[in-house]
Amino acid sequence: MKILVLNAGSSSQKSSLYELTSNLLPAHPPHPTWEGFIDWTISAEYGLLTVKANGFKQEFYLEAGDRQGGISQMLQTLVEGNTKVLDSLAAIRGVGHRVVHGGTHYSHATLINEDVKAAIAKLIPLAPNHNPIHLEGIAMIEQNLGSVPQVAVFDTAFHSQMPLEAVVYPIPYEWFEKGIRRYGFHGISHEYCAQRAAQLLDRPLADLKLITCHLGNGCSLAAIKGGISINTTMGFTPLEGLMMGTRSGSIDPAILIYLMEEHGIKADQLNTLLNKESGIKGIFGGTADLRPVLQGLKDNDERAQLTFDIYIHRLRSHIGAMLTTLGGVDALIFTAGVGENAALVREKTCEALKFIDLNLDNALNNASPRDQDIATSSSKVRVLVIHTEEDWAIAKACWHQIQSSP
Repeated sequence: MKILVLNAGSSSQKSSLYELTSNLLPAHPPHPTWEGFIDWTISAEYGLLTVKANGFKQEFYLEAGDRQGGISQMLQTLVEGNTKVLDSLAAIRGVGHRVVHGGTHYSHATLINEDVKAAIAKLIPLAPNHNPIHLEGIAMIEQNLGSVPQVAVFDTAFHSQMPLEAVVYPIPYEWFEKGIRRYGFHGISHEYCAQRAAQLLDRPLADLKLITCHLGNGCSLAAIKGGISINTTMGFTPLEGLMMGTRSGSIDPAILIYLMEEHGIKADQLNTLLNKESGIKGIFGGTADLRPVLQGLKDNDERAQLTFDIYIHRLRSHIGAMLTTLGGVDALIFTAGVGENAALVREKTCEALKFIDLNLDNALNNASPRDQDIATSSSKVRVLVIHTEEDWAIAKACWHQIQSSP
């Protein structure tokens, strides 16, 4: 069975095609037969589509901001050119979508129908950078593949077992009863990394206390005990918590009241300010990408230094919160674009954790580790860099849903 995965982030579109040939899924992620990746942050002038298949790698420039056109062009590379792996798009038997916000209605993967699409649309105010993009992807699949089964895999599902003390905000309880609560996000990645960590450490997941750091354009942490998320940094929306690419993370809510009352800023302007113009982009300016910031550090750029220092300060602070929630930790895990590739972020984060006998092996840290323990042999806390396999997790969930459907 050929399963296509669309994994849309706020600034990227990752896609993979998997060939599942038996009723027994492999224990470890197989290599996809085709991969596509659209990066919308590389330039203000264009997006870049990179496709890999058949030993070939091709790049295509896309019109800036044309997400639907980008998906359409990406799909064509499945059936055309050197990256052709299908005679027709009709060969695809299922499509799995990462969907950021499922609210309280969806705590597991589900086949997409009109009701599911309506629910995703209703939740757009809670995930304005993501849910609209997911709906675009669903629409493009309907346009290009007709009635092929599509499955939504929700990022909120993994956090659905968090205890009430981590879920309920300290505001009048009636608002919790109306749905104002902490949901948590990046659950697909956090869950996969916890499972992979157990494999790498050769220990039962049920025995482990883990802190997973999903650091990309969006960033979140999770405290995972016995395979269950008991705390996380994102909350009612993906805006809470860490400093991110374009999102502020947690700030004093009175700032918003002040901006509205004293400067006449309206709600939609605040939404844009906090979700699209803050974080790395807001402090450093011009880009949400951490790579120019890291280059700026080498060039003694003061704004780059400030941006990096804020990023690390907030990351360390929230790791502290996860640590006390767990009452100790067996492994600290770094994943996603920044977590997997920015050695300096890992180094500076771990420097503050020596007091818990966490000691980083700098040689291993700087050697582009992947699915590897980079702590010293004497460290009591392990430090893992795990390549997150969200696409494979989504493909498995999609396969199970299709198999179980009448």
